[in-house]
Amino acid sequence: MAVRRLALIPPRLLLAATLVALGGCSQQQGSDLFSQLRNGKPDELFQTSVDRMATLAMRDNLQSLYLLMNKLYLRNPSQWKQSGYLDATTAARQIRIAIEQRQPLPQLGDRRDLAALSYALSPEFRGDRVGAFIYAIGSMLVTAHGGRTEFYMTDTLDPLFINNAARNIEKATWMLGQRQDANGVLLLFSNEISEQGSNLSFAVEFGKVVARLDLLAQMLDERYRRIGLNYAQSLLLMNFLPVQ
Repeated sequence: MAVRRLALIPPRLLLAATLVALGGCSQQQGSDLFSQLRNGKPDELFQTSVDRMATLAMRDNLQSLYLLMNKLYLRNPSQWKQSGYLDATTAARQIRIAIEQRQPLPQLGDRRDLAALSYALSPEFRGDRVGAFIYAIGSMLVTAHGGRTEFYMTDTLDPLFINNAARNIEKATWMLGQRQDANGVLLLFSNEISEQGSNLSFAVEFGKVVARLDLLAQMLDERYRRIGLNYAQSLLLMNFLPVQ
C-alpha cells in the first residue's frame, strides 16, 4: 500500500521532499546538491545515470542532424525548393517535427528508417533529397532507441540496435559522398576537397553522432554485463538477491 501511495505522489512533490531531506547534509555539500537539483527537471529523479546520458546523447545527435540538414540545404539550394515549402527554414522545421513526432514524410510514402534511407539515396527518388536523407537517419535513430527520445528507469535500450545504428550512419556517410546520377553528378554535395580548399565539416559532424552512439552502446553493454556478473556472484557465494 505504501508503494502505491508513493507512486501517486506528483514528481514536483517528490523533488521538494528530496530537497528537504538534504537539509541534514553539510552546508557546502547541501548547497551544491540543492543547486544541481534546482537546475534540473523533476522527471530526472526517475532517470539512472545511463538513462540521463542516453537522453542527452539523443538530444545532441538530433541537433547534429539538424545542423547537417541546414548545411546540406546551403550546399544544395535546389533541394528545399522541391519540398513544397516556401523556404529552407520552413522545410527544415517540418522535417524536425516529422522526426520527433514520428510522423511519415509525404515524399517518402510509408517508408521509414532503412527503407527511407535507401530510397532517399537512390537515383529514382524525386523530391527534396536533403529532407528525405535527414528524416531517414533521424527516424532510424529513434527506432533504434525503442521509439523514444527520452529515457527512464522503466525503459530498456538494446546495445545491439544502438551499435547497428552507428554502423548504418557510417555507411550512409560513405554513400552520401559516392552516389551519383546518370550523368556522373553527385546526388548531394557535402564534403569537398579541391584546389580551392577543403570542407570536411560534414564528416566531422557525422563522426560525432557515431562516437556518441558507440559510447552509449558500450555503457549499455557493460551495465547488462554487470547485472549478469552480479547474479553469477550471488550464486557462487550462495547469497540471496535483494528484493527491495
